[in-house]
Amino acid sequence: MISEVLPVLFAGFSVSFLGQLPLGNLNVAATQIGVEENFKNAWLFSIAGAIVEVVYLRLALNSSEWMMHNKMLFNTISWFTVVLFYTLGFLSVRKAVLQKEPQKKGLLIDNNVNRFVLGFMLSIVNPMQIPFWFFWGTYFIHNGTVKPIAADFNMFTIGACVGTLCGQAIYIHGGNWLIKKLHASHRILNIIMGAVFIISASIQVYKIFFESWANKKF
Repeated sequence: MISEVLPVLFAGFSVSFLGQLPLGNLNVAATQIGVEENFKNAWLFSIAGAIVEVVYLRLALNSSEWMMHNKMLFNTISWFTVVLFYTLGFLSVRKAVLQKEPQKKGLLIDNNVNRFVLGFMLSIVNPMQIPFWFFWGTYFIHNGTVKPIAADFNMFTIGACVGTLCGQAIYIHGGNWLIKKLHASHRILNIIMGAVFIISASIQVYKIFFESWANKKF
């Protein structure tokens, strides 16, 4: 029994953990909250993001056929995300350039929104998680690592959730240590956050046009 469960757990954990390591808006935001506020708020933000990711993962595992027939909906959400991320990105960079107060918070967290709610909102408008999990879920099902049954889907989801939180822990605690070690200013954090949002939006635009071109070609 354990020999059957462990590969499924490890598959979900490894994909999710490695997927968290590249710079992204969620993990950089978690680092910024940890540095400029406290670890409790950073973890509330990250846990909310992990919950949304789990929901997206289960949608990808259970509703692949439905998603294939509703591409227009996801394209609409994707374009909304592009506009939102570009706006947040340019506003973050602008705020950093104009910033005079050394302890001024970043644009994303300069508000009184509960950090759990903020993490939930930012994660839910990030549809890039859906194709990510659709690809890896399909891959592991096809190679036999994950069987298309509820038990395996649950184990895969648990592994992915743990992987996400472990990846976030590196950014929350490791990022906090690195930033303090390098004596990075709040202005630099704002610029990094803005750059991540702009790059994320640009990647999303590329994916939208590339998929559209590929569909027309084939």
